[in-house]
Amino acid sequence: MVSQVPPDFLFGFKVTDEITIRKFSNLPRFGRRAGKPNENFLNADLFAKAFLKTCEAFKRNVSILLFEFSKFYPSDYQHGRDFVADLDRFLGQLPAVWPYGVEIRNKNFLHPEYFAVLKEHNVAHVFNSWSDMPPVSEQMALASSRTNSNLCAARFLLKPGRKYAESVKMFEPYDKVKDSNPDARAAGAALIKDGVSTGAKRKTFIYVNNRLEGNALDTIAAMLAESE
Repeated sequence: MVSQVPPDFLFGFKVTDEITIRKFSNLPRFGRRAGKPNENFLNADLFAKAFLKTCEAFKRNVSILLFEFSKFYPSDYQHGRDFVADLDRFLGQLPAVWPYGVEIRNKNFLHPEYFAVLKEHNVAHVFNSWSDMPPVSEQMALASSRTNSNLCAARFLLKPGRKYAESVKMFEPYDKVKDSNPDARAAGAALIKDGVSTGAKRKTFIYVNNRLEGNALDTIAAMLAESE
């Protein structure tokens, strides 16, 4: 892919769930590991050797390495502070020369301690619009949510309160906007304007899914128009 784009083109990569899954769900794709704990959860050594090493050859084209953590349940972490402690240890073991971002799906984890750990390691909190998360606009309003002054990322995936399966059924075949989301559009536009006003030093990356409104291209166009 790198050979087919301009030299300054930037790719965003989601880190393999071999690192971010704490316990495998009971899905056929996990085979014999379904329902079992993941022995490689937050394995910094494995991540460095098996993931970062493969990215070295095109490091200049990497915009962000995104750790997406699916929703944790009480059986995974009884308290958010326990996840924050594990995350702190993990991030502290990683080479600090890469652009990292963390996306979580537990709204009760959005506490100052979580943001402080990301800031300490210069890792971006990835604003995300998801069924069980507060809107991106509310996350942006949280104190200290901008944890990396030079890197900002947001993923507009689902309307808060709307489940994945419901969104698929509602929006397929994703050929047009079927349910406009003014709040998400305004949040995306605000991030764009903020990134432009800050200048080239800060990189801002916004990702939009078809399942937010029905057609990601139209959603992106609307955000850009509103940011002007």
